[in-house]
Order: sequence, then C-alpha cells, then structure tokens
Amino acid sequence: MTIQNNKVVAMHYSVSDAAGNELDSSAGGEPLVFIHGSGSLIQGLEAALVGKQAGDKFTVEVAAADAYGERHEELTQAVPRALFEGMEVAVGMRFRAAGPDGREQSVIVLDVTDDEVVVDGNHPLSGIDLTFDVEVVLVRDATEEELAHGHAHGMDGHSGHGH
Repeated sequence: MTIQNNKVVAMHYSVSDAAGNELDSSAGGEPLVFIHGSGSLIQGLEAALVGKQAGDKFTVEVAAADAYGERHEELTQAVPRALFEGMEVAVGMRFRAAGPDGREQSVIVLDVTDDEVVVDGNHPLSGIDLTFDVEVVLVRDATEEELAHGHAHGMDGHSGHGH
C-alpha cells in the first residue's frame, strides 16, 4: 500500500539543519503516526512521502519555504517591559500574544532589558533548510473514526484513544 491522502502513516525520522546538527529524532522512541494529507506535517516532507510504502528509507532536503517558512523580521519586535508587569520574564520563555493582524501567535523572548522585552513571532525553525532521514514503518487505511476526528489513533487505529 502506498502513501496517499487519508492513509495512516507511521515513520521514524531524524531532521537536521544545513550544518548537519540534529534538531529532532524519533530514534529510540515511538514512530510518528499521522493521517497523510491532514496538514500535520510540513508541506515539503508530506509531498516527499507520496507514493512511498512500508520499508522505504529515504533522505529528503526541504527548503525553508516548504518547511516552516521564511523568517519575517517584522515579527521580531521590542515591546515595553510594562506589558509584562508582575511577571518574571527571561530569555527563552514563550508566550501567546496578539500579532500585528490581531490574531494570537506564539512568541519567544529574545532579550530583556529594564525598559523593553524583545520577542520573536517566527517559528524557531523558520528560514532554515531541513534534511529529513525517514523510514516508513507502516501504511494503512485510516478508520472512519480517525477520519472523523482528523488524526490517527495509533499504529493499529484504536490504541487507547478516547474522545
């Protein structure tokens, strides 16, 4: 069975940046299980999986634009420290904040001074080309329940999942 939309896929992966630094991996853990085409993977990796089947191993390079997008410098900004009154704010902390368009987005604190807090609304991996090493472990039809819920219920379709 080959990977296409509405198939459940289980895969092991490792992902690294252009310098070869490993950023994440499923090695030593459970495989990533998802419904292909449900939007749970970055576009470039999902496209590379189409037509693959259980047992396939491959490497794919995914450009930033097809991964977490390009960086947008306007999403990095200094905001008044007073907005965080009563809170201990430190570099690396994450918050939900209203973006320039009024929608909520995640931001990470880059710098803290007495007067300002510099936050970045870009995804931490934006602007980075990624390389994935993938091993497809399983491909199966999604159950009606999984399709209705919009996500896989484990390798077998009902691994202790309750709604």
